[in-house]
Amino acid sequence: MLRLALRLVRRPMDDYMAALAALLPRWRWPYALLLFGSAALTWWVYVPLHELAHAYGCILGGGTFSQLDIAPEYGAALLQRLFPFVSVGSDYAGQLRGFEGSDIAYLLTDFMPFVATILLGVPLLHSAANPRLRPAVQAALFGVSLPIALAPFISLTGDYYEMGSILVSRAVAEIVPGFSATRWRSDDVFKLASQLFEDGGTGTTVDVMGVSASLVVGIVLAFSTYAAGVAWARVITPRGIAPTPVRARSDGAERAD
Repeated sequence: MLRLALRLVRRPMDDYMAALAALLPRWRWPYALLLFGSAALTWWVYVPLHELAHAYGCILGGGTFSQLDIAPEYGAALLQRLFPFVSVGSDYAGQLRGFEGSDIAYLLTDFMPFVATILLGVPLLHSAANPRLRPAVQAALFGVSLPIALAPFISLTGDYYEMGSILVSRAVAEIVPGFSATRWRSDDVFKLASQLFEDGGTGTTVDVMGVSASLVVGIVLAFSTYAAGVAWARVITPRGIAPTPVRARSDGAERAD
């Protein structure tokens, strides 16, 4: 069980290192422009699509919301012309406001953007490790894959904390009469901690345990999402192309995991 957990945690870094190792022997400095440029462009495109996926996850789950705030630098003004529920301006890259619905709808709202990690991000990262590709293509694929494949880990204190808090708070509410299921729920764990534990906050030891448990569950969900992407990549990636990390044995020999 421990070995399986370690492999689950190690896999994102293994995949990243496999793609890097495939590219470095043929590295030329112009590839840096391709890698970082494609990563930046993908991030700029991915962020508003990520926020729109939250909105449509809510609709798919039968929930409702009042508006979707998107920061202006991510094309909010243009998106507002296409989607009437979009509002220009946000304290974050984007934020869904006025959500109402079941916990299932809430979870689907949070999770929907990360379907792209499973179906697209992780397979692209695996493809970037293919030594048969031209190095320029590898560099571009590597850059495109990173924001999408690693999105769950970027969102550990946001969407994934919120998913964890939904599950933990619902479980506690079923056991403890009168417990407010919304107390530990937030899309920003740092803001929540500030509200609960800074001067004037009403946080208790139970809240520390609840927030911590929610964060742990969120971390497990994030790595599980990535693992689902690995499983999907194995289905659609030609045999022999998926990255296979190599580990040194204690006797100095090497073995493939």
